[in-house]
Amino acid sequence: MKIAIVGCGNMGMAFAKSFLQYDLVKKEDLLLVEKSAERSEALKAEKAGVVADTVSSRVSEVDLIILSVKPQDFNSLQEALRETIRPQQVVLSIMAGIPIATIQEKLDHRLVIRAMPNTPAMLGMGITGFTAAKEVDLSNLRKVENLINATGRSIFLEDEALLDAVTALSGSGPAYFYYLVKSMIEAGKQMGFDDSVASLLVKQTMLGAFHLINTADKSLDELIKAVASKGGTTEAALKRFEEGGLSDTLIAGIKAAQFRATELSKP
Repeated sequence: MKIAIVGCGNMGMAFAKSFLQYDLVKKEDLLLVEKSAERSEALKAEKAGVVADTVSSRVSEVDLIILSVKPQDFNSLQEALRETIRPQQVVLSIMAGIPIATIQEKLDHRLVIRAMPNTPAMLGMGITGFTAAKEVDLSNLRKVENLINATGRSIFLEDEALLDAVTALSGSGPAYFYYLVKSMIEAGKQMGFDDSVASLLVKQTMLGAFHLINTADKSLDELIKAVASKGGTTEAALKRFEEGGLSDTLIAGIKAAQFRATELSKP
């Protein structure tokens, strides 16, 4: 398979490196289109693939075109892409907020798949929600799913509107997690630990808790109850969280992210 990645920032390169790591594409068959001169030079030095600074006829030679530019940069590329793209090529968009119908219209092209990955894809531990235009057949869908899974795990959604919820829940999700970790570390510092000790305590706690969630044959409520003994320290913390409406605030914040994602997807 030959692949072109248009926009080689963190997410575009997360895909590129995962494809190469699992031998899903050869370096000579991976076209990296990056308009930033500085970034292009860095990519050439890394020898991660064939590097170009503009959309050219080379793009018409690949099987899959991955659009990973910022949404606001899409308009400046659409004309060149529309002139270059061939009917049998598949376009995979990981641009936030731009619906399949808009991409189809602007590129005058039907075979479009839309995905929303998250930043742990850079470590091969991401989760990506994706959906496809009705014109994309099962064979092409499976090929793209296999590529996406090189960056972690994926879930196919029949309803494209749910990608806004994916954006809010898992796309933005790492930032919520970092926010909680930062708050816990700050609490540790206020209780007398220096930054390095507080960070170690919190990060290892989060790591261990994650593995328990994945391996313990218990619900989240049961796991919480196992830590929070009656009248104990954990119960005191959880009671304060409830009094402060922490759960409701988190849920409301995630729904606000979904609303914003929906706003951004409107023409």
